[in-house]
Formats: sequence, C-alpha cells, structure tokens
Amino acid sequence: MSNTLQEAMPRRRFASATAPFASLGHLTGRCLKALILVSCAVVMSAACSSVANTVANQSTDTYALKMENPVSPSIAASKTQYAVIDDRNIAYRMMGKGSPIVLINRFRGTLDTWDPLFLELLAQSHTVITLDYPGIGYSEGTLPTDAKEVAAEVAKLAEHLQLEKYDVLGWSYGGMIAQYVAFLYPERVGKAVLIGTNPPGKNAVPFEPIFVQTAFKPEYDLNDYTVLFFEPDSAKSKRAAKSSMERTWPGVDQTKVPKAQELLQRYVAGLKGIAIDEMNFRSQFASTDVPMLAISGDHDISFSVDNWYPLIRNAPTLQLISMPDAGHAPHFQYPELSVSYISIFLK
Repeated sequence: MSNTLQEAMPRRRFASATAPFASLGHLTGRCLKALILVSCAVVMSAACSSVANTVANQSTDTYALKMENPVSPSIAASKTQYAVIDDRNIAYRMMGKGSPIVLINRFRGTLDTWDPLFLELLAQSHTVITLDYPGIGYSEGTLPTDAKEVAAEVAKLAEHLQLEKYDVLGWSYGGMIAQYVAFLYPERVGKAVLIGTNPPGKNAVPFEPIFVQTAFKPEYDLNDYTVLFFEPDSAKSKRAAKSSMERTWPGVDQTKVPKAQELLQRYVAGLKGIAIDEMNFRSQFASTDVPMLAISGDHDISFSVDNWYPLIRNAPTLQLISMPDAGHAPHFQYPELSVSYISIFLK
C-alpha cells in the first residue's frame, strides 16, 4: 500500500518545524512564518485588510482558547439527506443560511469527520453543504478513479439542489477536486477555497514518509490525528488537536469511514491522475476568472505549502495564506481565524 502511494507521490525529506511566533503581528521572514501571500495582480479589499489587521494584533492562542466554545446542537444534529443521482443515493447535509458553499472532503473523510465548530462558524453566514463521494461514507456507488468524474459528482449534486451559482471549499484530496470543479464548471462556481492541498501537476515537495505510515491505519487515535492534521512539535497545536478530536470523534460513525485497501487505492489512483494533469489545469491558473484562496499550515506533511510558491506569481486570481505552527488541518486548529479569512474572501 505505502509503496503504491509513494509511486504517486515521491518520498520527501522530513521538513524542520519553523520557530513558533507568539503573535500573527510578527509577520517577518519567509512565508512559512505566517506570511500572507497575494499574487501580484490581486489586492485584498479594504474590508479584508481591516479584518486582517485586527487579527494580526491578537495572539493565535486567543483563537485556540475560543475553540472551547460549545457547538450548536443544530449543527451536531444536521440531518443526513439523500439525492438520487444516476440511480444511486448520494448523501449530503445542509446547515446555515446564506450563499451556498459546497464542502469537498479529504482522503477517507465522511460527512461525520468535519470539525463541527468549523461548520458552525461557517454556517453563520453561508448555507453549508457537505457530501460523501459515491461509495464513501453514507453514499452508494463507487468512488471514481478519475478526478474529472469525481468533480462531476459534485456538480451533479449542486444541480440536483438547484444551485445556479455556488462556491466550493475543498480540503486535502477534496481541495484538488475543488480545483477541478472550478476549472471544469467556471460558469457555476463563484469562488474556490482550497485548504491543505496543492495545485495539480508535478509538485516539487512530495509527501513525508510519516504520512504514508499513518494515513492508512484502519482507525486513528489522538496521536495519529495530531501527526496527520496538526503540528506535533508545537504544544499549542497538540492542544488544538485534542480539542478538535474531542469535538469531532463522538459524532463519527467509524463503520462509515473507508478502510478497505481496494477502496483506498481508488483515492491513490485519482491522485496519480491529478499529478499527471493531462488536461493541464496547472496552466489554467494563469487565465482562470475564478477567484481562489489557498490556506495551508506551515508544516503540512502531505501537501506542502512550498508547492504553491512557484505558481503564485503567475496566478492572478489566487491568494495564499500560511498558518503558523500548523499542519494539514489549519481550519481545525484555527477555526475562527480561518472562517474570518474565508468569509471576507467570499463576500
């Protein structure tokens, strides 16, 4: 299994953790230290600058403490619904009120594995729609091995829900699918938020070995959750991992989480195709009209933030934010901060 994944994503050296910052206000040095990159043709709006300046003057520890806030029962009890698409029941949930945003999940993620605090905050100003891919979680069918077909499944659900225009938010593997949706259906997608992911095509920095060693375990304990999604070398990030898992795991039906090796290989096949990039989507960052916001942790062991840097200067609609002392799930570590950036971007 691990050899197959390593063929898709070559092995990389272990990256050294960057020195922690006490405040987002100390944004100096290289971009890995919480620098917000904006491509040369994109300027953040005055409102966004105002929020960013306010956030910059507050310690990231403040956001870690605020994550202890209770989660709304309406989010935790969001009803699973089914759309009959191509004679299959495709599972989805809807919550909140406002402009629609479709959330596209990570490798092995299900409707249950989103951090409910992140969903609650996002649902305060948006209609949040989460879904399970065909053959994953609560959905019937088979997960396609072609990313174009997975993107088509997202578009079919949006059409079923009669969403004329919608935003997409994809995390990890789902972030790559979100890019495919944006490139294939630009007339339907307003904006795209890409979390803990990379652009399609060949990326210089591959997965770290520890990701391969951990990601395919049948079930994750707190240590696995921390290694995969947070920054184990940061005490603050480890506390955030514990809080996030305590919020999320009680609501996860582990029988719905994909574990079969054959099924997991279908994700791997999709990643291989994305890396080949036969439709040359990577080059379309230079010409797309769809605004995109990429949010990464400064030490993501799977989709390194470094892989965005060669692209950013030739991607006029792309903005990049790197979160400090964070791993693959910066939106779970800093849910309020992440939603602040996302909400300003989507306005």
